[in-house]
Amino acid sequence: MSTASTPQTPSVADLEPEQIPIGKHQLHSWPHFLGLYAGEHVAATEFVIGATFVALGATTSDILIGLLIGNLLAIASWTLITAPIAVQTRLSLYTYLHKIAGDSMTNLYNWANVLIFTVISAAMITVSSTAVRLLFRIPAQLQWYPTDSTFVLIVLGVGIIVVLVAMYGFNAVAEFSSICGPWLVVMFTAGALALMPALAESVLGRTQLASFNDFITIGDRSIWTGLNSDGQPGVGLLEVIGFAWAANTLTHFGLIDMALFRYAKHSLYGLCTSAGMLFGHYIAWIAAGIMGAGTAAILKSSIVELDPGDVAFQALGWSGYVIVIVAGWTTANANLYRAGLAAQAIFYNHSRMKVTLAVGCTTVIVACFPFVFSQMLPLLTYAGLLVVPVGGIVFAEHVLFPRLGMTRYWATYRKLDHSIPAIVSWIAGLLFGFGLGSLNVMSFFYLFLPTWLFTIVLYTVMARFYGAASAYPEEEAAEQELNANIAAYHAREAEEHQHPTGSKGLFYRTLRTIAWISLTVILLLALRVMFASPNMQVYKTNADAFHTWGFVCTIIYFGSAYWALRHEKSLNVQQGEPS
Repeated sequence: MSTASTPQTPSVADLEPEQIPIGKHQLHSWPHFLGLYAGEHVAATEFVIGATFVALGATTSDILIGLLIGNLLAIASWTLITAPIAVQTRLSLYTYLHKIAGDSMTNLYNWANVLIFTVISAAMITVSSTAVRLLFRIPAQLQWYPTDSTFVLIVLGVGIIVVLVAMYGFNAVAEFSSICGPWLVVMFTAGALALMPALAESVLGRTQLASFNDFITIGDRSIWTGLNSDGQPGVGLLEVIGFAWAANTLTHFGLIDMALFRYAKHSLYGLCTSAGMLFGHYIAWIAAGIMGAGTAAILKSSIVELDPGDVAFQALGWSGYVIVIVAGWTTANANLYRAGLAAQAIFYNHSRMKVTLAVGCTTVIVACFPFVFSQMLPLLTYAGLLVVPVGGIVFAEHVLFPRLGMTRYWATYRKLDHSIPAIVSWIAGLLFGFGLGSLNVMSFFYLFLPTWLFTIVLYTVMARFYGAASAYPEEEAAEQELNANIAAYHAREAEEHQHPTGSKGLFYRTLRTIAWISLTVILLLALRVMFASPNMQVYKTNADAFHTWGFVCTIIYFGSAYWALRHEKSLNVQQGEPS
């Protein structure tokens, strides 16, 4: 029997939009998610991570096989864990967690996420600013604080764009990424192709590759040599798999990406993460290693000492500056959007836009301090382990409780300000995970798996004794009534936004065709550099042409793609859609 008093159903009008499930009329089709994940995961950090695998001493075969397996496991994690929960609840993790863990833990967790995603966004803004720094010949910022006032101004300018895009929510983030995503994939691929002849010349003594074995030889000798930066044997296949899988535990096992997939029409849209994992992490990490090694060969330097802007410029010319800026923007946008959601869950009396603006201002200030980028990889590693126990708690409550005859949202039904099982399970999960790490029981990259399972078991057992095994018929009836009211509210909204569907017209199709032709020309120019450069003299001529016309095509692509987007939105307004 219920132990709480008879609940009252709150009015939907009294709730903020982020506190209720999103409606069917707000759902997006799969291309939105392809663009979103391509834009976010083909990022400026790929230059750094590509160099990291070189420094860790992976071999070429481990990279080719291990990254493929690890990224496929990551795609499966999003598709089988994150997307189903998000689609079934239509809630962000922050809102869902409040329903099962109460105010105390939720606020603490949300503050942790605000901090994590603010620093990640700040790091991306800093990376983008380093490319602009090179244009103004500002010296490298090697201290933890900025040493040049012009650099601060550049950070502020770059950061303003990120904040404005994130403020306008999912649609703006998706639209921005849908434009940038295809171009980023093409440019990372083209950059690797353009530098391969120079790398082949330094290793094989000739600019052209006769077979795939030549690529393996180049990789083993000059990129992924199997020796780390200290000259010792490096990481193996299992570590590479674990790195690729664990790189995004924050968002899949940690369920942060519920905020994005709640807009998906079907949980199978989790497969759209392949745009980020296979084209982003797999191809971009490999391409970044090739570009870094090629640049090092040309500049007679070490790959681990190169600036992302230097690598990108050497590979892509002026387009290299653009790729570092854009890749930083797209990742910063998505993460600042997440930070805004977490902050809005704390300050629920304020709109997400206002809260995101406040968080964004803080992010831009943090971005002025270069130390945030230098600590990026440790932050991602520990942040993932920090939130995985919370993902386990939510997974247990949503997936396991109904199967075990236990009640979802029991803490809310009992009107608990804090859930002892949730708090204890989170703390115990952290102690368990970091404890295993300190004892070197297993590779750090795989710690999230036993930590996740441990938290699930502990939370399920504790929740049963604290009230999850009880029935709450009155509270469940009130929950159903609220959901019915929300559904009716969304139905009225959808009816107001109904519009006739019409053709986007010849002008729109022409602009889109120009955009895709521009990308095709860039790729063809890069293939020409790769396969039609019999010697270094011809290579330099082809590379110069690629840099020049590749930059021209970049301008054409962004101009036509953006114009097509604006034209499409203007048609939507004319036909009755909200812009």
